[in-house]
Amino acid sequence: MERQVYSLLFYLIQPLIWLRLLWRARKQPEYLQNLGERYGHYVQPAPARLLWLHAVSVGETRAAEPLIQALLDEYPDHSLLLTHMTPTGRATGAELIAKYGSRLIQAYLPYDLSGASGRFLDHFKPCLGLLMETELWPNLIAGAKARRMPLLLVNARLSARSQRGYRRLLNLFRPAFDSLRSVAAQTPADAERLMSIGAQRVSVVGNLKFDVIPSPEKLQLGTQWRQKLGARPVWLAASTREGEESLILDAFVRLNRPDLLLLLVPRHPQRFREVRALIEERGLTLCRRSENSLPVTEIQVWLGDSMGEMPAYFTVADVALIGGTLLPFGGQNLIEAAACDCPALVGPHSFNFSQATDDAIACGAAKRVADADAAANEVIKLLDGGAALQAMRDSGARFSLAHRGATSRTVALIREIMAPRTAN
Repeated sequence: MERQVYSLLFYLIQPLIWLRLLWRARKQPEYLQNLGERYGHYVQPAPARLLWLHAVSVGETRAAEPLIQALLDEYPDHSLLLTHMTPTGRATGAELIAKYGSRLIQAYLPYDLSGASGRFLDHFKPCLGLLMETELWPNLIAGAKARRMPLLLVNARLSARSQRGYRRLLNLFRPAFDSLRSVAAQTPADAERLMSIGAQRVSVVGNLKFDVIPSPEKLQLGTQWRQKLGARPVWLAASTREGEESLILDAFVRLNRPDLLLLLVPRHPQRFREVRALIEERGLTLCRRSENSLPVTEIQVWLGDSMGEMPAYFTVADVALIGGTLLPFGGQNLIEAAACDCPALVGPHSFNFSQATDDAIACGAAKRVADADAAANEVIKLLDGGAALQAMRDSGARFSLAHRGATSRTVALIREIMAPRTAN
């Protein structure tokens, strides 16, 4: 009954979903492309032997790369379908297709309408489905169960806030959790929260993001930038969210540190123009990465308005403030910063990645700050105290290395489920 009510409501809000697509298309016209796929209509043919992995957007797609490579190696006679919900996720997936070849294909996952989900499953006929992190769609999962297609939730995480939300809809989501063949949780705390709302067969395997190796080309690019900037210190504000840029820019102005370069990288590309306006409103001199120019001495703010270059940004930076943590967005992940030996500062709101953040702070790879002004002051303190900054870099490298291995443990779970299917 709960799923029927959910389905009815999903049908009724379709006009609102279309309005949302049109609104987002003002800044990202790609939202109006491949619309048929959002309702389960696909033109591309489906390979005969197909694994399927759903990574909703950019972060999940990048985190999935070690698993994608491992699956292509483990099952050389299978292709892999990569699905997304956002154009930026699809663009990131296209980069992986260019890297790994034609065995990797991609499409949009349809909205969670019974008919659309059924058309998706019947068209592609995957022999196994992998959902990244917290992507739970009741109709899709029910459709997979009806077709006896095993589904796994991998790299699974659940914050305390999300746990409370799921508990309010327990009758809807408990059957979905129960239908999953396996759940690979990032941490013991994630596993406990997932089991409290109905997840079965839960294992703790770690976080796939620790297994992501930064692109050597991007690391080299960051090193080249660093050489051209010389000794000028760089404060990176990485993957910032709406409202945070103003706080950071105002704190930067109050520092009145002429030698310091602020490298500001918004999380979402559709906000690049908006953030540029915020910089100009404050009378700060800026240059843009999209113009392929490096900041000269007079430049105060470097706007990182590019996609896929975060390893280069972390490499050029002396210290990074992780976006999404100053305001209650839940934070972005600091694992990539540690992998690039970049000391990290996090604000008070890191509930989306609480375990990784707490572990990084505990081992000295990151520091917690109360607000943007505290972050700015901590940047200066670290820059002026050389040894502390190097100690954080060394701790980040150890932190990153110590937590690897989630990919092999996830593949081991998949292998158990795939064994009877590959034997036939």
